[in-house]
Amino acid sequence: MRAFVAGIVLAAASGLAVHAAVAADLPVAPARLAVAPVASAPAAIFSWTGFYVGGHIGGGLDRSSWSDPFSGANNVFSGGPGFVGGGQAGANLQRGRLVVGIEGDFSYAALNGSGTDSRGRSIGTNTNWTSTATGRIGAAFDRLLIYGKGGVAFARDQNSFTDLAGNSARNALMRTGWTAGVGLEYGINANWSAKVEYDYLGFGSQALNLTTPTTPSYASNAGLNVHEIKAGVNFRFGGP
Repeated sequence: MRAFVAGIVLAAASGLAVHAAVAADLPVAPARLAVAPVASAPAAIFSWTGFYVGGHIGGGLDRSSWSDPFSGANNVFSGGPGFVGGGQAGANLQRGRLVVGIEGDFSYAALNGSGTDSRGRSIGTNTNWTSTATGRIGAAFDRLLIYGKGGVAFARDQNSFTDLAGNSARNALMRTGWTAGVGLEYGINANWSAKVEYDYLGFGSQALNLTTPTTPSYASNAGLNVHEIKAGVNFRFGGP
């Protein structure tokens, strides 16, 4: 019996020795290289650089000042809210947060105001259109642009005088003045943006000489100021 057990132990030991020898002869598997995680590409930063065209609609007020040829005082009157609408075109250049550019716009206007002089006769102003050529400077916060603008302004207004007998005379003026404004613009996607803007247009006094049958010469100086609030969209070429 002891001889049988000893044989089994000897056979098992021999098997283990053979298995170890065979395992020692097998090639060693290469170690796996660590794979670096794939980094996602950073999101593209929105750019305001490029040429653009667009359109706008909004409202405005005009404020007129006429010198009274009889009392010497100024007759100041404001029109009620009226419609403005038109188009704009320009170009921006962005460096970091700083955005600078130029812009020109044209707005059809229906802004009317009226008043009376010291003798109760009617005077009025109708602003037909406005236009500006400005420089712009602003700060970009990714898709949001906050900007100010300033430059030269143009307008056409038609002035009227009606005497106590109901006779009327009209005089159309082309005006040149200055403008300043502020606005916000938001990039909807790579090419389209939406904006809201306030502009003030100031024009100096110009001479008027209006004649009716009862008033051979109604001489006055008339000034004009315009306030406009506009909402619009722009399409920028070559967006990011």
